[in-house]
Amino acid sequence: MRGASRASYAELRERLAAALPTAAIAERTGDELFAVARLLDSEHGLRRALADPAKQPREKAAVARRLLHGRVSETAEDLAGEAAGARWATPSDMADAIERLAIEALTVSAQLGGTLDDLEDDLFRFSRVVSGQPGLREALIGPAGAEAKRSLLEDLLMGKVSSPSLSLITQVLTHPRGRSPQAALDVCAALAAHRREQLIAVVRVATELTAARRSRLATSLAAAYGRGIHINVVHDPAVTGGVSVQIGDELIDGTAASRLAAVRRRLAG
Repeated sequence: MRGASRASYAELRERLAAALPTAAIAERTGDELFAVARLLDSEHGLRRALADPAKQPREKAAVARRLLHGRVSETAEDLAGEAAGARWATPSDMADAIERLAIEALTVSAQLGGTLDDLEDDLFRFSRVVSGQPGLREALIGPAGAEAKRSLLEDLLMGKVSSPSLSLITQVLTHPRGRSPQAALDVCAALAAHRREQLIAVVRVATELTAARRSRLATSLAAAYGRGIHINVVHDPAVTGGVSVQIGDELIDGTAASRLAAVRRRLAG
């Protein structure tokens, strides 16, 4: 998002947090905002009309509220109305913002319910499962309808992940909006981390990290980056010693394999 869209989204994000007093309300609001985003994706004329800068904000907000009244909670209706009355650089930015608000609402639900760590772990682990199972990935991106995909995800995850995790994974993978499953889950993970101003570190190791080592690593990285760090651990047989840490596009590779490769390059030179 750029310019007016970024400013509008920032204002809506602030209002969202104030409008979600309990985990249950936050989860319901998230699910309803996802439904609003799907409506805007399917009704292009409506999306253009609500994002039209030539129309009065009050008029657009009133249209959105009339359309949604009685179909969603008052909280979701108000947020969608405020989104319709905001300024957007493009109509698609408004739909993107509402989807982001939906993701944020489910992360707030996890935060209020004390399961935000679980949510981040669930998103990472399931992304790895999808990456490692081509059959599952094909089922999720294939022509099957949303209900069939929803049923598949519930069969796989029900009782194994928290309620906000199940809602979030199901929502973004049954309606991926043109993204791959991994890309959709990555968007959710980034927003969940941002909810508490954390960075996500993918740590590759050959053997399990003890709780003490994991804590020391998180503390060291947090000190280096000046922000909280959420660690996702990947067991990688190619790591023959040490650890490899990736934060965004930055790779901190301290594995024995990388050090050996560096020695080989110097010898070859």
